[in-house]
Amino acid sequence: YFYPDKNSFQILPWRNKDGIQAARLICDIYNADGTPFEGCPRCNLKRVMKESEKMGLSMNIGPEAEFFLFSKDTDGKITLQTSDRAGYYDVGPDDLGEDVRSDIVLTLQEMGFDIEASHHEGADGQHEVDFRYTDILSAADNVATFKIAVKAIAAKHNLHATFMPKPKYGVCGSGMHMNMSLSKDGKNIFADDNDKLGLSQEAYYFIAGIMEHMREMTAITNPLVNSYKRLVPGYEAPIYIAWSAKNRSPLVRIPSARGAGTRVELRCPDPTANPYLAMAVCLKAGLDGIKRQLTLVPSVDSNIFELTREEKKARHIESLPANLREAVLCMRDSDFMKEALGEHIFTRYTSAKLDEWNEYTRQVTDWEISNYLYKV
Repeated sequence: YFYPDKNSFQILPWRNKDGIQAARLICDIYNADGTPFEGCPRCNLKRVMKESEKMGLSMNIGPEAEFFLFSKDTDGKITLQTSDRAGYYDVGPDDLGEDVRSDIVLTLQEMGFDIEASHHEGADGQHEVDFRYTDILSAADNVATFKIAVKAIAAKHNLHATFMPKPKYGVCGSGMHMNMSLSKDGKNIFADDNDKLGLSQEAYYFIAGIMEHMREMTAITNPLVNSYKRLVPGYEAPIYIAWSAKNRSPLVRIPSARGAGTRVELRCPDPTANPYLAMAVCLKAGLDGIKRQLTLVPSVDSNIFELTREEKKARHIESLPANLREAVLCMRDSDFMKEALGEHIFTRYTSAKLDEWNEYTRQVTDWEISNYLYKV
């Protein structure tokens, strides 16, 4: 049974035609006996949220979602061609996707979204829209709606929007950095003016929890075979489990804002992640760090990619899983993830993702044809 959340009612501006409007309601899924369905990601997030509420804490999240805009051919088929040749933060006339991005932002603002920034990203045709932080449930709802809105508005401009993490070889992929903080009685508990980095002890515990469980969580934050084509050296995405307040190469970054704006940025998630599941496991991991008062390893303030294997080993710097199979196996062996997701989601998710990996391994790719067909 669908249980509509009345607070989620929104008019969909792009569906307004001839004076007839369409709206959306986000629903939770319930069993016939009136209990939440264990397989509903939104219900699962609410379950994890209750754990933080018992501690007097609430999480705020500001996602930064990236996507590509690709052209269509004369038959309406999607291509990998882009309508711009712009780079990071370029504007018109170089950024020919600027009008589309502006249309997206204006539409989202009409729907009540609080957009903090939008800009062209590093690759041709790549864009980013950043949401101002809000409560975790609203943030997850916003991401789900955002992806639908972006695709619909791009289609109006005869373009195709994709959140595929790595659609093109040789360019940066699309991520969805998540800026997280915890508040108590309306006050950000990650801030501490007396600390040399301006961070509270709870913030350090939270980061330690994220880092301890990151390998187990990666199949959720990066759920596709293609996700791991983004998580490679040389393209800005993190592959090492480390943290820093002074450089951008680690997995966890502490942005410069302090006071009420103090936050922890997790840089590995990509926009194909189910936002309800991804945010639930991040909250669960951070709370685990606080509950157990986990010790945080020293920050890595130099470029991790320039460290030797021996230097990384000496600093106990682990890597994220190298592919979907490795990520799912890490998750499957984790009691923490089973608790964070519940038995139903945990079992079916790991099974489905292993099936996806096995299907992928049976494919014969263009790379194999071009490299082997004429040589062997």
